[in-house]
Amino acid sequence: MTRRDMLIALAIIIAWGLNFVVIAWGLDDLPPMMLGGLRFLMVAVIGSLFFKRPKTPLKWWFLYALPLSFGQFAFLFSAMKFGMPAGLASLVLQSQAIFTLLFAVVFLKESVRPYQVIAIAIAAGGLATIALENDNTSMTLIGFGLTLVAATCWALGNISTKVISKKGYHANVNLVIWSCWIPPLPFFICSWLIDGSDVMVQSLQNINWGTMATLAYLSIFATVAGYGLWSYLMSRYPAATIAPLTLGVPVVGLTTSAILLSEYISPLQWIGILFVLLGLILNTLGGRLLARRTSKQTLV
Repeated sequence: MTRRDMLIALAIIIAWGLNFVVIAWGLDDLPPMMLGGLRFLMVAVIGSLFFKRPKTPLKWWFLYALPLSFGQFAFLFSAMKFGMPAGLASLVLQSQAIFTLLFAVVFLKESVRPYQVIAIAIAAGGLATIALENDNTSMTLIGFGLTLVAATCWALGNISTKVISKKGYHANVNLVIWSCWIPPLPFFICSWLIDGSDVMVQSLQNINWGTMATLAYLSIFATVAGYGLWSYLMSRYPAATIAPLTLGVPVVGLTTSAILLSEYISPLQWIGILFVLLGLILNTLGGRLLARRTSKQTLV
């Protein structure tokens, strides 16, 4: 990678890691469903000005957006509202890689390699450690559980992406942006059912410059700019080079949450975090390491 592209990658990792702190701030001003609806509405309005409408048929927009945009963030925002610390949320959400692997086996009949089974076991052990050690921290079990559901929705969205690609369409940044027209309606319906119309109106009336800054960050920096630059990197380099960079997101999320939100993580949870990261690294890089080892044995 060139020096400029390395700086771009670093900027994306920081923006996506800090995203969880900004979400926590946003939830201080808006209910979870209102925050989600307004975020994706702003993404759709702004992003549509800079990215062309994808040629993907509308039905695939729904297949992509409902689990990935609505489901993931409806449960993530709710999890953080009900006691999931921002830093731990940034890590636990990465379990989507493990769920994606499992769903690929079930729905796409893909095979699993031995190192991936080991990776799943290690990451699952780490998640169990984090979940069981919650007495002396601010994390709640319901928050942890909802975050896992959010990760499951992200994984289902990944499977949708593969299905769309097999149909001959591109699940690129254009689809990411334009499909954001879909989530606001279910978000606002859920807000009306959960919070009530009075709370919705009051939330809109109480929007201030801080709330607008939060929405601007979540929509412009974390989504439009973040995915736009990520798409640029993916177009210039092999996926195997770019994909592992997302492992830096929970590192930034945990660090910034500790600094800006004063979140406490117990020593045992740190052990769980290390196991989760180890499992994710093995799942992401295991194939490359195995291929390199096989190549060396062949040369010998």
